[in-house]
Formats: sequence, structure tokens, C-alpha cells
Amino acid sequence: MSLACFDLDNTLIGGDSDYLWGQYLSDIGAVDGDRYRREHDRFYQEYVQGVLDIYEFLRFQLGPLKENSLGDLLRWRKDFLEKRIEPVLLPKAFELLDRHRRSGDTLLIITATNRFITEPIAEVLGVEHLIATEPELKEQRYTGEVAGTPSYASGKVDRLRTWVASHDAGLEDSWFYSDSHNDLPLLEIVTHPVAVDPDQILRQKAQEMGWPVITLR
Repeated sequence: MSLACFDLDNTLIGGDSDYLWGQYLSDIGAVDGDRYRREHDRFYQEYVQGVLDIYEFLRFQLGPLKENSLGDLLRWRKDFLEKRIEPVLLPKAFELLDRHRRSGDTLLIITATNRFITEPIAEVLGVEHLIATEPELKEQRYTGEVAGTPSYASGKVDRLRTWVASHDAGLEDSWFYSDSHNDLPLLEIVTHPVAVDPDQILRQKAQEMGWPVITLR
């Protein structure tokens, strides 16, 4: 039995769930739309360039969780899944997941986006195991802080090694599918790295290393 790991945003779904969440919050008036879009675009460009300060970004990303009640957040999230996530689900992603499932592999999504956004998406995709950035929750309210290590870049490697140790699993004959060069630390330690609709840097690296390059679009 192998461990098959998958990035989420722009890999298993045809968009970035965090960006879509921000757009949704802007559209319903839960955040200052112009300011939020400006800041998110800035962080996204830093992400693409590989210079993102993950903690600065997370203070921004988790702000709306801190500023709103859990009841409102859960109600918005349900609507968000229907209106923003369902349209970007990819049939080929379901086929890929099913192929690994039929092989008896353990399926795991590992994403930098926080658990509040990504947990129900993993459920829709039928993936039981999820490693995500953990927003701190105290007394039924989010604090705006991160609990533990963000699962971003080399942090994904740290989080995965911890998960493997606690689940009596291993990285022998392991897989990881991703679209982003920010995931190179994890791609480089699995047995079967696969570039999925990759950015330019990852595409070039995959070609140099002889890694498969696939599309789920």
C-alpha cells in the first residue's frame, strides 16, 4: 500500500480555494473588497515568485475568521462551497483519486490553505486524510493565529513526516502531485513526484528531473 499525497489548489481543483474564499467574502460584504483584493493580489504575486512571508500572509488570511462568529462563518462556508468550489471541481481529479483508491493507496491532501476552508473540500473529493494549516480556535472562536507549523514549502515536509510517524505509514513508493514550485521540498523526497498543470518553474524542474507532467484540466 502506497501513500498518495495531493496538493489542493490549482491541482485537484481548478482554482485557488483561499483566493475564491476572499472573493466570496468581498462579494457578500464581509470584508473591504477593494483592500482585500489588493492585498491578496500582492501576496499571490509573492507566492508565485517564491518570496511569500507565510506568517504575514496568514495574519491576513485568518483575519476574517477572527473577526466573525463561528455561526456566520459556517453559514458562509456552506454557500461558498456550493457557489465557488463546485464550479471548479475537476472530473479528471476524481478519476485520478479513484485510480489510487482502487490500487489500495492511502489518500492524503496536503495544502497550505487553512483547514476551515479546505476540510469540506477534502470531504467532497472523498479524501479522508488532510494536512492543512491549522487556524487556532479557542472557546468556539478563531484567534487569527496559527496553531503549529504552517503546511507551506518545507513546512509541508515537516508536517508530513509527523503525520507519517503518527499513522504507522512510510514514504516508500510514495506519490505527490502538485502544480507549484513552492512544493519542491516535498516533491523531492517522495518516490513518485508528479507535476500537475505546473507553473513555469516547476515545469522546467520536472523536465530536468524527468518527472511526469500531467493535466487535470
